Amino acid sequence: MSEQPAPADHARQQLEPAAADGLRAYAAQTRERADQFAAVLEDIAANGLPSVEDCTPWEELREAHLARLASQRPAVA
Repeated sequence: MSEQPAPADHARQQLEPAAADGLRAYAAQTRERADQFAAVLEDIAANGLPSVEDCTPWEELREAHLARLASQRPAVA
């Protein structure tokens, strides 16, 4: 994103301090995830793909993720 101020004829609406802090926190989390993803891609580029035996099947990953989501969802009576 650009660090340049907006043109004078189009004033920008300022966020509430709490909203701005939340947005900065979200940006930091997104940047951290992107850095982790980039590190994985760089490792693959440098060392090649991992062996199949060292990988977790996507079905297991999916089921674990669905179980996490289900545990976070409140029970419906």
